[in-house]
Amino acid sequence: MFTNYIAADVEINQNEFYFNGITKATDSTKSLINIFKNTIPQDTQIQNITPSNSDGFMSFTFDNFKTIETNLMTFNKKDSITNTTTVFDDIIEIGVIYEGNDRAIVLNSTDVIATKDALLNEQNVIKTYRETDIFSFNQPVVFAKTFNPLITYNSANMYCVLDNFFVFSDHLEMLQNIIVNYQNKTTISDKSYFKDIKEKLSNAASLTQVVSPSTLKSILNKNLKEKQIYKLTNYNASAIQFVYDNNFAHINGIIKKSKTRASTNSVSEELNIKLDKALLNDPQFVKNHITKQKEIVVQDINNNLYLISNKGKILWKKQLQGSVLGRIKQIDIYKNGRLQLAFATPSRVYVIDRNGKNVGPFPAKFNDEITEPLAVFDYDKRKNYRLLVTQGKNLLMYNVKAKIVKGFLFKSANSRIVCQPKHFRMGSKDYIAFKTQNKFYILDRTGKTRVTPKTSNNYSNQPVFLYKNTFTTTTLTGNLVSIDTRGNVTTKNLNLSEKHNIETTSKTLVTQSENRLTIKNKTTELDFGDYSNPKLFYIQDKIYVSTTDLQSHKIYLYDSQSKLLSNFPVYGSSSITLDNIDKDRNLEFITKGEDNSIILYQIN
Repeated sequence: MFTNYIAADVEINQNEFYFNGITKATDSTKSLINIFKNTIPQDTQIQNITPSNSDGFMSFTFDNFKTIETNLMTFNKKDSITNTTTVFDDIIEIGVIYEGNDRAIVLNSTDVIATKDALLNEQNVIKTYRETDIFSFNQPVVFAKTFNPLITYNSANMYCVLDNFFVFSDHLEMLQNIIVNYQNKTTISDKSYFKDIKEKLSNAASLTQVVSPSTLKSILNKNLKEKQIYKLTNYNASAIQFVYDNNFAHINGIIKKSKTRASTNSVSEELNIKLDKALLNDPQFVKNHITKQKEIVVQDINNNLYLISNKGKILWKKQLQGSVLGRIKQIDIYKNGRLQLAFATPSRVYVIDRNGKNVGPFPAKFNDEITEPLAVFDYDKRKNYRLLVTQGKNLLMYNVKAKIVKGFLFKSANSRIVCQPKHFRMGSKDYIAFKTQNKFYILDRTGKTRVTPKTSNNYSNQPVFLYKNTFTTTTLTGNLVSIDTRGNVTTKNLNLSEKHNIETTSKTLVTQSENRLTIKNKTTELDFGDYSNPKLFYIQDKIYVSTTDLQSHKIYLYDSQSKLLSNFPVYGSSSITLDNIDKDRNLEFITKGEDNSIILYQIN
């Protein structure tokens, strides 16, 4: 029995059932509430680590472990014997997270170093997941032995540490889910329905239980004599708590109906797709011409190319000769609305249909190495594609029958080409732009020189962009170089280091130099790290800029005003691709997770 009696005020309306009052038990009764005698309730924090996709949690707090240990021994009529573990000495809260029939135990420590020291004999790493070590644990019965009847779970044989929380379970997937949601800040504490009921709860409580609709239904069926059919779907969170005082406890309880609504810009992990081998390149989106939605394409270290649906199903896997250079393009080679993947490896040019079949006469084989990503041009938007292959200082132009285009006259640059050639259209004129280390080429569609820059520079390997109607790139020393259609050259010192990256739209310039990210002249100082190239996305009339710290595995996403979006950074190991991949208006992005996994996130 938990207590002798409860006296409470009750409020009932169509949306909630709320009660508060007091409860008391005499010392002579076997009432569980007495285990909190002489303890001071602490702030409940387990909600800050409980995943939003869990079925809830139970938490109990105390200011002194020895006091509650003694009370539990009295309650269980055990002799007072010295506890052999010191792991609980600096713990002020213990929680149990529910996930179906699975459980995880959470210890909230006030001295992380001391608690780690108490676990020195439990330091065998069995897996590292998202930079977090997961250790084996050889004392799974210690929780039930020490805290029965509050805890009866006795099989937690592994654990991890997340800041001040020590999390134990016998289910690796559950630990990984807790790690993911904690890193992504998608815990119960961030959910709107929890914030709604929290207004009726005390921050500090001796015992708190928060449950999902399915768990609430199970509790009601266990405690009521007659089985009922309860419509509890919209009661997204229910809670009860006891706050122990002198010889009595305050009680608060709430069962509330609330709409599940995503917080604006909240980020949720939708898929974690694991491949057999490690990823070789960054995943990207491609269009499904049948559904008009997006799918995922990626390559592994065995040079297998995968097409994956936006639901995470691997549609096909295809062995390639070599690694894909740059990003994969899509073309409509038959002009019938069906799209193919077009790209190059160091020795092949591929065109592959959506079923993973080669489109003849491709792949085209090359003896000399292809040194830049395949450039695909559609000059007049009539699907008369030109495929431009770069080999060192040479350019070879092909049609979709894999035949050399004889009308393209350019043969060789002065030295190795250092970026992918690009096609731009201004007015009625076509421009093909690329560069070597010391020469900038601007050609017409036949390969003849269209613009000759009036001055030369030592160029970086950054791409060429059309920015403010000028051909724009950078020098080795980080200066911005702009060339207009008359060959006039403007150089601007942006105070970039030699290790820098740029991205532009027609009007927006983004630069990254070491840990400085600049968007439209607004500079953000990032933590020092190893950053991926910035990526610029223009979607639904908004500009987004992303960069990833490859060292700490953090993805940052900014708006055009250099403001970091809510709930970023999130976990990721590569640059991202951002797009709307399905029928709703929410944006999604993909990134590399672990070496062999792809993570799909959604921005709500």
